[in-house]
Amino acid sequence: MSALPNSHQALLRNRDRLRGDLAILGPTDPALLDTFPQGGLVMTEQAGTSTLLASRANWVVAFGYDDTALSSQIADTVVIFVPKSRAELSLRLALALSLVKAAGRLLLVGEKKEGIARAVRQLSEQLPQSEKVDSARHCQVWQADGVSCAPDFKLADWMQWHEIDRHGVRLALAGLPGIFSDGELDAGTGMLLDSLADSPLRPGAVLDFACGAGVIGAWLQCYQAQRSVESFPVDGVDVQAQAVTCARATYERAGVNGVIQASDGLDRVDGRYRNVVTNPPFHTGLHTDTSVTETFIKNLGSHLVSGGELRVVANRFLPYEALIRRYIGQPRVLAEDKRFIVWAATKP
Repeated sequence: MSALPNSHQALLRNRDRLRGDLAILGPTDPALLDTFPQGGLVMTEQAGTSTLLASRANWVVAFGYDDTALSSQIADTVVIFVPKSRAELSLRLALALSLVKAAGRLLLVGEKKEGIARAVRQLSEQLPQSEKVDSARHCQVWQADGVSCAPDFKLADWMQWHEIDRHGVRLALAGLPGIFSDGELDAGTGMLLDSLADSPLRPGAVLDFACGAGVIGAWLQCYQAQRSVESFPVDGVDVQAQAVTCARATYERAGVNGVIQASDGLDRVDGRYRNVVTNPPFHTGLHTDTSVTETFIKNLGSHLVSGGELRVVANRFLPYEALIRRYIGQPRVLAEDKRFIVWAATKP
């Protein structure tokens, strides 16, 4: 099991602590489940991981924090892998406390660089009986016994709303712990919206790749309606369950149209589009990783009609220009500053 992440290996060192019915929240490597043939419940918020987990026998897979498989008091032991944000850990702890049976056990596992020290403080605030039971591979394993169930977990209770105002369009955005740029309009997306106002898209169906909370699609339709310009639905895809939930809520409140779905890259996208817009991710966990966007650009051609446009905003240091030229068309710069650049390219 040397190929497993350090945190997963740390859990395996303590597998004798996993008693009774088991729930695992937030694993990043599906191969971990192969070491537990007895099965149980596993939750992930990543669409690609969810697909891979589904092939494991004896495991019930929950995609996201509001999956119907997440019933109250179903596990004697709940394992929590530390997520990258403090806010999402609070969400994950609340879910764990709803899943655990009376007098059950919680295990918190995380690596130093993932913020285990910060996570332990959060755990101890809620469960002061927690104690460290192992330390290995730059990871810590903490255990809390005699945990009481808190069965009233509802993801909707964690949703918050934030307003943005761009080019005269006021828009309410839904937010959940762990979502990108929760509570604000990040500078890159703001520059992309400016480009859509200054250099409008040609009429036609639009796809927002890595849509997050749905800000681009909702804003674009509201902006067009405000100016009595013909508006087209904007579909959205994102790999994260919270983003899909938020985008759907944002669209509903704004009264705009488009299908929002979970997808690992373009795997679940069937349509062809006149325009594709994106502020794509370039991190996997804490590491810079451009592979998602590189694969997206390489595969986009089959989803973009002839004469269709890709518009992407990215940090200046990211190596997308050559990829756009090779797979889409000649890139042109629509906007830029010291941090970001907006590329546009038209498919021949």
